[in-house]
Amino acid sequence: MWRFGKGRKTEIWDEVVEGPLGDIEAAQRIRAICRAALDSAEKAGSSSGRPDDKKNKAEFERYERAARAAMEIAMKIADDLLRDSAVRQIVALCMKANDLKTAKILFRAIQAVSIREEVMVEYPALR
Repeated sequence: MWRFGKGRKTEIWDEVVEGPLGDIEAAQRIRAICRAALDSAEKAGSSSGRPDDKKNKAEFERYERAARAAMEIAMKIADDLLRDSAVRQIVALCMKANDLKTAKILFRAIQAVSIREEVMVEYPALR
């Protein structure tokens, strides 16, 4: 988005992180990224959006950049349960964008049985 000569608005996933993140900080950052990209995911996944529409394409690209950044952060989380919880957030983002392929791949990465069951209840299409 352009604003009166100030350049492009920086997104949370484009911000440079000073030093390594701890597991909790990484999970919080993933949650913030998913919240910030939720509107783009919903617009990209709406049935009324045409794939050739420039606006819809821009929203899908914004969602993809956010999801990719969140996945990169999630891979660095050492705690299994915390990582699974963060991946659950990313799966929810993918499902909002109707990106079933990516959501299924991420769903398979969740190891905690309780989180897998919650995701399956919420998104039966991942079975």
